[in-house]
Amino acid sequence: MSASRSSSRQHKQLDAGCLEPEISSFRLHLAAEGKAAKTVRTYTEAVQWFAACLLASRTRWEEVDRQDVQEWIVWLLERYSAAYASNQFRALQQFFKWLAAEDEIPDPMAGLRPPHVPEQPVPVFNGDDLTRLERACAGRSFQQRRDAAMIAVFRATGMRLSELAGIRYDPGDPRRSDLDLQLREITVHGKGRKTRTVKISHDAARTLDRYLRVRTRQAQAYRPQLWLGINNRGPMTASGVYQVIARRGRECGIEVFPHRFRHHFSHTWLDRGGAEGDLMELNGWTSPQMLRRYGASARNARARRSYDRVMDNTT
Repeated sequence: MSASRSSSRQHKQLDAGCLEPEISSFRLHLAAEGKAAKTVRTYTEAVQWFAACLLASRTRWEEVDRQDVQEWIVWLLERYSAAYASNQFRALQQFFKWLAAEDEIPDPMAGLRPPHVPEQPVPVFNGDDLTRLERACAGRSFQQRRDAAMIAVFRATGMRLSELAGIRYDPGDPRRSDLDLQLREITVHGKGRKTRTVKISHDAARTLDRYLRVRTRQAQAYRPQLWLGINNRGPMTASGVYQVIARRGRECGIEVFPHRFRHHFSHTWLDRGGAEGDLMELNGWTSPQMLRRYGASARNARARRSYDRVMDNTT
């Protein structure tokens, strides 16, 4: 295989050669189905990477067999996590399923199962972690109030990184704004272009209000994106938001990344007796499997706390 052991996700070989035309058609198919741009890119790059590394001598997709796919997955598992290899498997699976239906050729992945992904619950925040994180942003500067508002929204909603980065704000036209502080609601644009409305706490609304007041004094305040960069830079990207959250965590000695808030929010909701169906709605989930995945972060701790309530005076 031509890819070296030191290959990284940032430096993939993506030249599929004479196999590229079908990948281009697959990209068009995904776009026509309304898939998010990130999903389209992830799926097509997975196929390109597979073709570039393993199929250099092939001239037609009909020449690919299940052993080729298995060899590729083994190679991935030797270098990356099982979760990453599983994602690559599923992307290839969608491509070959589409190709088999379009061109009536055998699907080499028919009957193959994705790699087993061991459950690795994401730790929720402990004790005073969130208090320390909030203190790290204490102050009246633009950057401090912006970072505090980001953390407050993540904590109050558990929304995805891309969802938070995509919040729009227009104080002069509510139809073009996703934020309503009076109702304490944020309109979220989630996966698959699905829109939902989430609530925020009173504390989060107050923290956001403080940010909005300093935001109005920025040269880029006319921009429709809620989150602006420091020193009058333009709107922040999802990557920029991630870096802000991670940096604030390092400042107070806590490992913090945006998705950890999502697990913490889900745990807190369930731990306090919130309805599972309501949690699915707030998090934008359509599958109950997500409840098990996100609830696993502190499931054992919740069970232990329930012991006295259930077993008291019965033993």
